This record gives sequence, structure tokens and C-alpha cells, in this order.
Amino acid sequence: MTRRILFVDDEALILGGLQRMLRGMRAEWEMVFAESGAKALELMEQAPFDVVVSDMRMPGMNGASLLAEVMKRSPKTIRLILSGHADQELILKCIGSTHQYLSKPCEPDTLKAAISRAFELETSLQNPKLKELITRMDRLPSIPALYGRIVDKLRNPDVGLDEVGELIAQDPGMTAKILKLVNSSFFGLRRQISSCTEAVTYIGIDTIKSLVLSIDAFSQFDQVKCKQFSIECLWAHSQETATLAREIARMEDADRKVADECYVAGLLHDIGKLILAANFPEQYELVLQERGLHDLGIADAEEQFFCANHAIVGGYLLGLWGLPVPVVEAITFHHYPARGPHKGFGPLTAVYAANRLLGASSQLEDDNSQASHDQHYLEGLGLTDRFQAWKAALLPEKENLNHAISL
Repeated sequence: MTRRILFVDDEALILGGLQRMLRGMRAEWEMVFAESGAKALELMEQAPFDVVVSDMRMPGMNGASLLAEVMKRSPKTIRLILSGHADQELILKCIGSTHQYLSKPCEPDTLKAAISRAFELETSLQNPKLKELITRMDRLPSIPALYGRIVDKLRNPDVGLDEVGELIAQDPGMTAKILKLVNSSFFGLRRQISSCTEAVTYIGIDTIKSLVLSIDAFSQFDQVKCKQFSIECLWAHSQETATLAREIARMEDADRKVADECYVAGLLHDIGKLILAANFPEQYELVLQERGLHDLGIADAEEQFFCANHAIVGGYLLGLWGLPVPVVEAITFHHYPARGPHKGFGPLTAVYAANRLLGASSQLEDDNSQASHDQHYLEGLGLTDRFQAWKAALLPEKENLNHAISL
């Protein structure tokens, strides 16, 4: 089915570049281009669009305002922001009206995957109770400022590893946490790392970015007034999941980029639990009690109380950060991987498998519940035997993984 897609940007050169970049998609997409929000709305009056992709900063009507109007006029239209600016205030205005925030430059495959994922998620996001839930949250995760500065610096291809290390070193608190984690058994380095520049050199820029992102995200919710909820247990489980997911990717000979995406997805896959517990501590206490009384999976118990689960909430909110689409997909579908749009091995597969391998490691996990995973997902990918191989190779390492590093 050919999808009609409207691209909106106030810079003609950007629109021209998109036209050239996406020329290969003409068989699948009917593409229309508009130089303003007003023009976009005028085109929508003439004929409906399946997808609207807008720049954020535009004169007259910015991207957030445009997509809010698109949602009002055509609720079923998929709405994406494609921007080179990660302005926190504007991003917060996108909540409820935007399905995904993508960073420029954006490869055609990434844009295609984002659109596919947004269609998959649309049914869930059409639930008005989910949107109401998000708008009632007082504490929303914000893009870590340091992470934003690292991303900005890396836009320059001539930036060296030492410059990234020096940038991180300007934050003493983050430096201490990074070095503590890098020198732990999770990384198994054969020498003691004493500076952020060394850390970047030994474990790579992408992994360092992942650590900055996840450590800061968890630190934003360091106080949760929910008696049965343990941030320490959640952080430990997230580290274990990330490490196993990355090792699974390596066993499948995935490239470095995929392995790094598996790691960051593992670190952030359960951030939705923290968001829910921080914003609704009393209700989340009841979720945990109900789960224990009736042997429910955690996602199912959350659905009963919130009409949404932590995976959907976390994936949607972190999707507004401009994270890679495979990472957002892994966060969103890690309990129900068969619902994901990508039908091959990737971060979703690795995080899902790592979660299962770790099993019921705390009150926050529910791998023993049939509802916590799609029984035939790995079989459908032809990976049933590989799962046993991952188990045999990686579970002996679990003793080392259990020495989790606290925040």
C-alpha cells in the first residue's frame, strides 16, 4: 500500500535534500513537500496524509504547534518531528501529539523504520487514557544536558576522543559514576581506568553516550515514594540486561552499532517502571501488590491500573529524545516482541532474550509469567536453538553480573 507522506520544513534546501535522499522510496511513498505549517494544513484540506514529518523550529507555526493541529484535524495521521535541535521545552510540547522525535541527519532506512514503528504503536497511542496518563505526570524524563552536548560535539566529524572525554570530565558527579561502572566486572577491562578520556578510548563513544544517558535518566528519579519499589534493584537488573543483550548481539556477529544499540536499550528498557512509580507511587504500590496476589505479569498488572504498561510509556517518552529507532522499538515491545515492526534479529530480540535469561531476579521482573513474553517469537525468527546456545554460554557469567554497581 502506497502511503502519502507530507514533509514540512521552512528551508527549501532541506526539502530539496529530502527529496533527493528519499528518491528510492517513490514506489512505496507518495511524497509532498511544504515550506510552512500553514501550507501543510492547506494541503491537508485538499487530501489526507498518512504521515506528517515536520521540522521543529519554523517561523509562524513551529513543529509542535503544527502536529498538535494535525492531531486535532486528523487523529489517525502519524506525526513525526525531524529536527537538528533538541530543545527540551519544545520537546515537552510534543507530548501527546508526536509519535517520534528524530534527529537530523536521518538516513532513509531510519526514517522508514520510524514510520513503520509509529504505525505499529498507533493503536496503543490512540487510547485516550494513555495520553491522559502522560499529561498527568509531574515528573517527566528530560534529555540529559551532558548527553545533548556530547551529541552536538559529535556532529563535527573532526572531534577527537579526548575532546569527548574532557567534556564529560567537566561533570565531576558523572565522571565518578562512569569510572565506577567502567572499572566494574561488567566491562571486564584488564586495567584500571582513571579518566573519562581513557574510558572513551577503551569502551567507545557510543557506549559512553549510553552510560551518560541512562545514568542521568535514572538519577532524575532518585527519590520514589513507593515502599515495594527499589531503584537499586531496577538499576542492577538494567545493567545485567544491557550486558547480556550486548553479548547476545556479539554471539550473533552483529556489527558494533547494533551491539551498542542493544546495550543502551537494555539499560533503558524498564525506565517506564521508574516513571510510573515516581509519578504515581500509591497506585504503583497497588500494582505490585495486585501482581503478587494474583500472579500477574508486571505489564498486565500495570495495564489494569493505568490502561498502559511501562514498556509503552517508556518507549513513547524516550522516543521524543531522538534515540535510534531500534532502541525505542526494543524498549516499547520488550514484553511483546512479536508486535514489533522489525522481523529480524536486532536490539528488540537481544533485550527480550536477555530479560528471559535473567528470569525472576526481583519483584520487578516477571519472566515466569506467560504474559511476559510471546511464546513463539524466537521460533518465528528461527532462533530457538540459538536461545539455548546463549543460555549455555552466558548464564555461567551471571555470578559476575550480580555485582551490580549502584548509582
